[in-house]
Order: sequence, then structure tokens, then C-alpha cells
Amino acid sequence: MIDYPRRDKDGWQRWVPSWKLVSGLCIAFFGTMVTAAGIAYAMVGVPVLAETATAQNNVYYWSDGSQMVATGGERNRQSVDLAQIPKDMRNAVISQENKTFYSDSGIDPKGIARAVFNMARGGDTQGGSTITQQYVKNAMLNDQSQTISRKVKEIFVSMKVGTEVSKDDILEGYLNSAYYGRGSYGIQAAARAYFNVDAVDLNAGQSAFLSAMLKGATYYDPAGATSIDPAATPEANKERAKRQMQDTLDKMVEYGHLSEEDRAKHTELPAVQNPRSNSQLGGQIGYLVDLAKAAVIKTGKVTEKQLERGGYSIHTTFEKKKVDDLEAAVQKVYKENIDPKKRPDKDTHVQFGGASVDPETGAIKAVYGGQDATKHFTNNADVTGAQVGSTFKPFVLAAAMNWGVRDPDLGPDQSKSERTIVSPKSLYSGKNDLKIKNYDGTIWKNEDGEQWLQENDGKESLGDPPDYKIDIREAMRQSSNSAFVQLGMDVGLDKVKESAIGAGLLEGSLAGAGYPSFSIGVSSPSAIRMADAYATFAASGKQSEPYSVTKVTNKDGTVYTHTVKSERAFTAQVADNVTDILKTVVEEGTGTAAQLPGRDVAGKTGTTDGNKSAWFVGYTPQLSTAISMFRYPDDESVKKREFLEMYGTGDQKKIHGASFPSEIWKDYMEDALKGTKAEKFPKPEPIGEVVNDTPPPSPSPSPSPSTSETEEASPSPSPSPSRTETSPSPPAPSPSCGMWEWNCDNGGDDGGDNGDEDPGGPDGSGSPSPTSSETEGGGDGDGDGDWNGNGNGQGGPIWGQNG
Repeated sequence: MIDYPRRDKDGWQRWVPSWKLVSGLCIAFFGTMVTAAGIAYAMVGVPVLAETATAQNNVYYWSDGSQMVATGGERNRQSVDLAQIPKDMRNAVISQENKTFYSDSGIDPKGIARAVFNMARGGDTQGGSTITQQYVKNAMLNDQSQTISRKVKEIFVSMKVGTEVSKDDILEGYLNSAYYGRGSYGIQAAARAYFNVDAVDLNAGQSAFLSAMLKGATYYDPAGATSIDPAATPEANKERAKRQMQDTLDKMVEYGHLSEEDRAKHTELPAVQNPRSNSQLGGQIGYLVDLAKAAVIKTGKVTEKQLERGGYSIHTTFEKKKVDDLEAAVQKVYKENIDPKKRPDKDTHVQFGGASVDPETGAIKAVYGGQDATKHFTNNADVTGAQVGSTFKPFVLAAAMNWGVRDPDLGPDQSKSERTIVSPKSLYSGKNDLKIKNYDGTIWKNEDGEQWLQENDGKESLGDPPDYKIDIREAMRQSSNSAFVQLGMDVGLDKVKESAIGAGLLEGSLAGAGYPSFSIGVSSPSAIRMADAYATFAASGKQSEPYSVTKVTNKDGTVYTHTVKSERAFTAQVADNVTDILKTVVEEGTGTAAQLPGRDVAGKTGTTDGNKSAWFVGYTPQLSTAISMFRYPDDESVKKREFLEMYGTGDQKKIHGASFPSEIWKDYMEDALKGTKAEKFPKPEPIGEVVNDTPPPSPSPSPSPSTSETEEASPSPSPSPSRTETSPSPPAPSPSCGMWEWNCDNGGDDGGDNGDEDPGGPDGSGSPSPTSSETEGGGDGDGDGDWNGNGNGQGGPIWGQNG
């Protein structure tokens, strides 16, 4: 029956199969395939949505094992009849997802081929699908594995559903089982979650909006989801949702489902309600749950949809007492000092953020995300866009002690062996309006050939003339901008950036790394990341990634267990010397308000140009905590939301890192550390060489500021003019004067004013002179970035803005 090799042929012809053999093999192969397909088709059944899994609670636990909250089950899938689903909603989904729905067979051959191709390349097996296939996928909730066998089964089930179930029933089932985000399965739950209306009352605009949510609410929900992906900011999500919604409406018109007149009524996004409706998530609980949910999803062990269906026990690192202590410390300052009714133009929109991290492990012990998670959705411990100001200077110092300053006689890219490690006794100029130089002594100029003059706080020179030299410890104590900007240039801004990333900051949160102002805090890391980065110094240079979930379990057992991930960012010698200098800041510098009697404390204050944000970040050997303060409208009705000045806020002339943020830090840390042993920081080993060791004649140290003083010797009496905040790049210089000619009035508001405590800021507020400052002006844009992921400011860095 099988003549192979062929007996009646000679040579190579014996190995060429006959046409009969080839035909027979093909018939046998395709016959087998058809038989297998027929058997598979006969064996699968039509799924019944009512019998599939529905949402259950997820239970979140405090670090001590006690229950924090059970949430998730309050939005089980809600089914409604097709008659209760508006035609606009049905047509929106059909127009966008599957325009041939009522005429096709229920499967998409191209989509299936694409899925198989992706699988063959090692990718996932998801591909383009018809509404029928999506309905089947939703119905097969008990098997969500991305395998070829599961995909094949889904295809056969789709074929059977396409032949045995009516199109109306399929559409009804799909709309009632699809996930729309915000924990809502089904169109009725979605209508309530976004608009607080019943599905039957949805209009065309709302329907088109909800059809966009089917593409993935993480990237389309106007509330944003930066804890899951920093790219999913509210602004970016609104833009994506609007674009998708408008495209859907246009297709509805094109396919004859909507009139031009009705379409013209829906040119903007419909108003949506706050994403949290569960009263159990009030206070700080909602922020904690958000962080924990994002952490679980990022493990890759549980998808967002699986987590929304519930049934998981999530054990967190959060300590209830510390969370309560941090909230109480913030509320005390707010109640005693912030009065929007008394000072509506100064005290409205005041916000605080905070985070506390264990230096040994990176465990997040507490956060303060805002006054109430059900009213203020953005987590202020995470992404805010508030610049960190002088709290960035320790990373410059760490880079100088780790890498060293470059040899002016060699090229810019020097190895560590060619550099000079910097000692705390190294001398740098504290002169106001210091002309910044490159490492080789040449004057730094921008692409237009203009120089950079660096202002100090209060526009005052530190040290004695003519050189105004002060050592690094004194420069940190008095928060000298000029000294640290020049130090950053000598080390190399690439190494300063590397130092900050090594300490724990995310690269996407760093802005303006090609310009001198980078060294004085134009970046906007989150409070969680700042606390974790300072924890690296507390742990003698060992960096541990911040985390909030220790273990995840479900009915089948343990799904995920966290493993502490630590790497050496700096040697103990470097980290302990940074700590020793930051101790000086607290003991006799700008951070004296944060002193804890009987305990070693190291930290740094920071305030940005325009007085738009103020920080204190500090640590003891056991705990690192960051506190931020800023004014930012929390009202969606405000069309142009931007950081606001804090001159006069809390009845203070201006807000600075040494005031309310330090007060909150101290109150919290006193309670958080109560009952724990007062530990000492390690004694630092001597490090480096004295750079620029020609001291000024008869040096005399400046007096230490009191705990009530700001970081500047004499703060400016009033804010400087502010330039347009939406400008993505610096304005062009006038013909009569250069953009950065500090003694020339060009009639514009081109950059920041003075530094740590003076005007200028994330929007470019500042003096009309081009003299740089701590945060050196700026453009607003998106200042995304958080402890979970990257985000980048958008705006030209020439003026030192973070975007």
C-alpha cells in the first residue's frame, strides 16, 4: 500500500514520492483534521453566563495580620435585558469593535491567524476578536490561561455559539459580562460606576465613552491609574478617552447609527463621578488599597481583571499605628494653620503628601495620600509632579564622594581612577550670582552662547570675600545653591543622575539632567521614592526597592511571596559621610525643627521657586520619612490646573521646608518611634581629598538659623512675576539682550528667581532675570513619575524646568 522508496525506480527517483502517495497523505491529513474538528465541536458546550464566576471580596491585611478592609465584591456583575440597554450603547460597541457583527459567522479568521502567529513568536495568544469571541472569552472566566489549547477551545465554542445563539442574545451577554474598569462588570454596573445612572438612561456620548473603557480602563479612565502605570495619568487618559470616544461617534455616523445632529451634541468628554464609591475606602484606606493593588498586578502573577473578580488575600507592609500617626500629624498642622474660609486666596487647595519606609527592607510602613481617598483621588504619596528642591542635593554630594570631581586637564568622560574623591572639607564658592563653569574651568554656556549665573537663597553670598569659599558641610547646612550647582558640574550631571537612580529614584521622574539646575531639585520624584532614596543613606548605602505587599493567596494557596531586593548603591564610607553631613543640617542648619531629643536624625529641607512646593525628608537608623506640601486645585471644574504659590499660606510670609513639613515630620516620627530603642548612625570613615583647598582669608562661619528660620538668610518680600506656565520651551530672546544676560532687562519672566525658599517653580515663576535658581523656572507639562514606574516632564529643560 505504501511504495516508498519506490521499487521500480532507480537512483534519486526512488526517493521522489508518487502523486498517489502525496495525494493520499494530504487526504488523510485533512480528513484527520476535519474529524478532530468535528469531535472538538461536538464536545464543547455553549457557556451560560449565570454559571460563571462572579466578583468576590479581596481581603487586605495590615502588616500584623489583622484585617484592614474587604473590598471588591460590592460590584458584582449586574445583568439587564437587551431592551434596557440603549441602542446607542449597542451601536457604539458594534461600530467600534465589530461592524459586521450581525452578518459574520462569529469568528475572525485574520484575528485567529494573528493569535497563532503571536504564539509562535513566543508572545501571548491574544488577537483580534469578534464580539462573539469576546463574549465567549468573558463567559469562560474559570479558564483565563493564555495557551494555544485554551485559544483553540475558545474558537470552537465561538463557532458553536455563533450557530446556536441569536445575535441579540450574544450582544446582551457581551455587554453584561464585559469589564469596564472601576470594578464594574456589565453595562449596568459601569453606568453606575462612571455616571451614577442606570444603563437605560445612557446617552450617545456616555455610550461611546463606555465603549472606550472596553479597550482597557487603565489607559482610558479619566481618573488615571498612575499607580499601575505612570503613563496612565489623568491628563493622558482623558486625551485618549476623548480621542477614542470621538472616533466611535464618527463611526456611528458613518455606519448610519447616529445622526449628524445628535453627534454634534457630544464633542467633549461626559462628566464622570469620583471613582471611589465604597465608604470603606475613606480616609487613608483607599490610598493603601490602590498601592497594594498596583503592587499585586506588577508581580505578573495576577492580572487586573483577575484581581477585580476577587477571592484574594493580600498581606501588606502597612502598619496601622504609623498610618494613623502620620494622618494625625498632618491633620494637626492643617487644623491649626490652614483656614480656607479665612484666607480663601491663600489657603485653598493646600495639600500634603507623605511616606515612611523601612531602610533595612524597603517596606512601606505608612503613607499619607490626602484628606480622604473617596474625595481626593490622587495619592499625594505617589505621583504629584511637585519638585523636590534642595532635598535633591544629597545625591550630588553622594556622587562627589562616590565618583569624585573630574581632572580639568583630561577629557569629560573620565574613569573613577582619574577623578578626585571629594572630602566634606572641600571648598566651593558660596557667592551669589556665581558664574557657573564647566569642569575644565571654561564658562558654561547654553546653545545660544549665554552664561549661567547661579543665585543663592535670599540673593546673598555665603562665606567671606573675595572667594566666598565654604566647605561642603557648611554649603549643605546653609543650602548653598551656587556651591552645589558648581559641584554638580565638576562631578558631571550624568554621575549626579546615576547617583540619584542608584539611591532609588526612578529615571523617568528626573528632569533637566543636561542643565546646571539639575543639581538643585527641578525633578519631581514621589514621596515614597524620596523616602526610599534617603533610606539608602540610612542603610549605609544598601538600596532596597520599596514594596507594599508581602504575600498574596487565594483558595488554591500562595500566589506570590515578596523577596526583599537589595543592592549596594554606595559604599558604607560614602553613605555614612552623607548621613553625617545631613546630621549637621538637623543639628544646626535649616532642619533644626525636625530634631528628635535623644535620637540621631539626618535630613534636608527643600523649597522650590515660586514657593510652590516645600519638603522635608529625613531619617533615623530605623525609619525614613518624606513629607511634601503644595497647593494644587483638586477641583475637576478648574480647566487649567497648576501649582499655586504659597506666599501667605497658613498666615506665613512664605512656606518653606523648615516650617510645616518639618513640623509634621517631627510629630509623626516621635509617635512612630515611641517605644523603640534610640540608635546611633555609624561613625563615618574619613573620605576623599580637600578640593579647592585654598581657603579665603580669615574665614568666619555664618550664624546658624533658628528652627523658625527659612533656608534663606533673608527671604524675598514678595514673589517675582510669573511667566506663562504652558510654554513648553523658553521664550526667544529679544534682539536687545541675551536670554541669560543677568544684568539686562529683557522685559520677560524668563526663569526662576532664587533658590531653596525663593520664587520660581514648576511653572517658571521667577525673576525676569535669567539668573538660575534652585528649581530654575520651568514648564508644566506632565510631571509624571512615581515609586512604581517612570514618568517624564514635558517642557524644555533650558530654564531648568521639570515639565
